Formats: sequence, structure tokens, C-alpha cells
Amino acid sequence: MNIIMSGLDYQLAHIALREKLSFTKNGVGELVSLIRRTEPRVAGCVLISTCNRTELYLSCELGEMPNPGEVLCRAAGQAYAPFSGAFVTRSGMEAARHLTEVASGLQSQIWGEDQIVSQVKAAITIARAQSAADPVLETLFRTAVSAAKAVKTKVHLNQIPTSAAGRAVEVLQREGGDLRGRKAVVIGNGEMGRLAAGLLREAGCQVTVTLRSYHHGETVVPAGCAVVPYEARFTALDGADILLSATTSPHYTVSRADLEGMQQPPRWAIDLAIPRDIQPEAGEVLGVSLYNVDTLGAELHPVVPPEVEAILAHHLQRFRQWGDYRESLSALEQLKRDITQRVLESPEWGELDPRELTEFAVSRAVDLMAGGLKETNLSPEDLLRCDRKIRTRNGGRPDEEENHGRKPALSAVR
Repeated sequence: MNIIMSGLDYQLAHIALREKLSFTKNGVGELVSLIRRTEPRVAGCVLISTCNRTELYLSCELGEMPNPGEVLCRAAGQAYAPFSGAFVTRSGMEAARHLTEVASGLQSQIWGEDQIVSQVKAAITIARAQSAADPVLETLFRTAVSAAKAVKTKVHLNQIPTSAAGRAVEVLQREGGDLRGRKAVVIGNGEMGRLAAGLLREAGCQVTVTLRSYHHGETVVPAGCAVVPYEARFTALDGADILLSATTSPHYTVSRADLEGMQQPPRWAIDLAIPRDIQPEAGEVLGVSLYNVDTLGAELHPVVPPEVEAILAHHLQRFRQWGDYRESLSALEQLKRDITQRVLESPEWGELDPRELTEFAVSRAVDLMAGGLKETNLSPEDLLRCDRKIRTRNGGRPDEEENHGRKPALSAVR
């Protein structure tokens, strides 16, 4: 299969580099549509963009494959050179294996996180909506999501924190002890912001959430959290213990000057956004400890359990089988044409009645195929499995009315 991907992630690309190729959902949609329309040899493309990684997956026509990193930079209007040493490129089943690990949270900085599988699903959904995904990438991403769901439901990943928000709360508890009664301000009410606010509230914090606009019944705010307008965030932050920002804003939500202008800036500042919400220099303000998605999760990953390896291997094997079958279809069509020609050239052809003609044609076809496959590892079990497929229909159930009381004819006229 002509699959190739290039990715930036936290392991090789610093956050300052990653944020230059970080995109909103709308931005992802625009890019995959542009790539699909302007790259002549690309049959399908899917772009994953999260706080920890940006990865472009391409399905290509036969021949030399393009460099996905260069394709992405070209579409995004970025020079490739600054990223060339940070992109990791994989192809074929190596790319497929990587995607299943990504979807399962095994490549995440927060090992085993839950959110990434939703982000992988969102990526293929966006590509599909833009007519950018082809059958190969549709099947690959469906395989990865299925593998990730199996991992989540069948394997216990040692109680590793399951999200960047969960990791943030863990770090705060490690650094500050009991969080009960602490005042926290969460900037941003997207998925990550709501998750963070809810976890802080469960930890006992007094949580205030900022909103750019609030309309009753249209905006969901975690239970027990207070609300202030986004424009009033600095008033709410002065005297708070914790600042946590998680927006999709292209600009800083909090700068160093903003914190320096407060009588009592927050003790901890947590930035869960890519691009970053909090100016990096804000961490230089006296008394403020600043964390971002890189510094929150800088830990060694645990060893992948054998049960997870088995799940991934099973799903990847099914994907490989699907790919092999798909790539065999053109060869099968050629095989049909060649066998038809050989049968028609047989001298016995004009001497048989219709039933004998049918049996003769089938017999010759099977014999010719068997002769061509004798150098392979074809087994009786393979043939019997093929026979069962031929004799079944309607969702794989045997047609009992047609086959009741008799075995399929295996004899043939020679």
C-alpha cells in the first residue's frame, strides 16, 4: 500500500516549532482540501493536529511518493527547512503501526491519554467532509480507532493519567498539596477547558471559568463553576492561586506584563494550548511557576503490555489482509481474462453440452490457478475456507435451501 506520513511531535520538535504547524479544525479542513486538489499524485490525505503532534497521512498513486512534510509546509505557507530535522517519516505498515499506537495513546506525552482517539476520529471525519480521504485512509483510520477502543476496554494501563488536564491537576497536587479551597481561573470553555475546570472542581478548588460570550442554554459550564466574561479575566486572576488556559486563540491570553501588573499574581500558571496561550516570559515573574504541555509530561513511558501488543498486531494483520486483497483485484481481472482465453482455446470446447461446458470451464480455471499457486504456501485449509466463502451468502450464512441434502459438485470434465 502506498501510504506515507510525516509527523512532528513533542519528542523531536520543541513547542516553539510545533505551534507554527498547529491548526484549528477549520484550518485542518482547508489544508486537506488544498492538498487533495493541488498535489497531483495524492489520492487521499488526513491531517492530525493536536497539542502534542501534527501528522499528515497521504495515500498515493503508484510510483515515487512525495515527502508529506514538504507537502504540509507548502500548503501551510511555511518554509520546510526549519522543520526538516524534526519531521519523522514512515511508510507502509510502519505508518499504519504508528497510527494505531497514536490512537491508543501509546505515543502521547501523557501516556495512555483518552482524548487522542477522539482527535484521530475527528481528523478522518474532517478529511471525509472535504472529500480528501480515500478508501485506503478510511480503512486505515477505522482500523486505528478500533484498535484503540479495544485497548481502552480490555487493558488496564497502570492508572496512568488519561489527559493533559488530568496531568495538570496531578502536578498541582504534587507541588501544592491539597487543592481544597484553592482559587482557580480557567480561561477557555472548549473541550479541554471544560475538562480541566471539572477536574479542578473535583479536587476541591473554587473554579471560575471565563467566557467570551454567554447565552443561557447554549454554553455548557461544568457544574459548580462560577463564570466571568473573558474581558474580566485579569480581575478574576488577581489573588487566585491557579491560572489554567486552554483556548484556540492565535494570540496570548495572558502576558508577562499582565501578571506583573497584578498585586497578587497566581502561584501556578498552566498552559494547555498549542499555540501557547501564556507568554513564555510570564514564567519569569517572581513567584509564578509556569507549565506547558511539554513540561507537564516529561516522563519516561511505561513498557507496552503484551496484551496491547497482541491487540495492535491483530488489527494490523486485518488491515494488511484488506490491503493485499485490494491490491490483488487488478491482478484477478487479468487472471480472469487469461483463463478465459485459455479455456476458449481448448479443443474440447465445441463438443460439450451447456452443463458440461460450465463444469469444463470451472475445472480448467481451478486447475490453471492451482498450477500458478503451487510454489506458494497454499494449504488445504485455505482452499476449504475459500470453498466455504463461495457456498455462503446473506451475511455469511449457508444457503440451506439450495444445498440441503447434497454436497457441491467438485468433479469436473477433463
